Amino acid sequence: MSDVRLRLSGVSRTYRGGAGVHGVDLDVAAGEIHALVGLNGAGKSTLMKLMVGMLRADAGTVEVLGRNIFGTDGVDWAQVGALIEYPLAYGELDGRTNLLMAARLRGMRGRAAATAVDGAIDELRLDRYAAVRARRLSLGNKQRIGLAAALQHHPRLIVLDEPTNALDPSGVILLREALLRRAEAGAGILISSHHLDEVARIATRISVIADGRIVGTLDPDGIDIERAFFAMVYTAEATTS
Repeated sequence: MSDVRLRLSGVSRTYRGGAGVHGVDLDVAAGEIHALVGLNGAGKSTLMKLMVGMLRADAGTVEVLGRNIFGTDGVDWAQVGALIEYPLAYGELDGRTNLLMAARLRGMRGRAAATAVDGAIDELRLDRYAAVRARRLSLGNKQRIGLAAALQHHPRLIVLDEPTNALDPSGVILLREALLRRAEAGAGILISSHHLDEVARIATRISVIADGRIVGTLDPDGIDIERAFFAMVYTAEATTS
């Protein structure tokens, strides 16, 4: 696949007791939205953490923007946007300042940082909350702040773990539109979810994870993909039990 933004080859990470992820191969190309779906506890969050260096693999390799993840420098990471598990927001700072700090951490300064923040506030309709301290925001609006921070610098690679968690319907639609725009502009996007119906609306590819392994793929345009998903998961569980 040309212009691969993320590649995992034989990636494993095993916790005490045997849970984790095992021998995962996965890639994300420029311009695609690759969805990773599975039941709770399937290994989605562990895999996402491995992709962005929050965890180190026991075996296998992770490449981000064409380089081994542990040889990736600050310039490369400035081209990545990620939100894993919980949005990072400093409670005593307002929404705009949180976004400005995120922009600066990715090397943006002055007018460029301010423009990125203004664009993110407008795109995810955060203007009502820009001057509100993060600790006073609802969980859904904190999630919007976290998503805005991950997207505002128009990264080449986007990794989002359960991004629609706590979002209301308007937030889900705004995120969907933002991701489609970035994919059209050439970003490679990986999102994990257990909401199959939502990711099927925007995904180019859907990979299914069960018991820490990729067990198959689904056609986003297929008929009754929910039935296909559960059949795939239950078959995988029966094989490994």
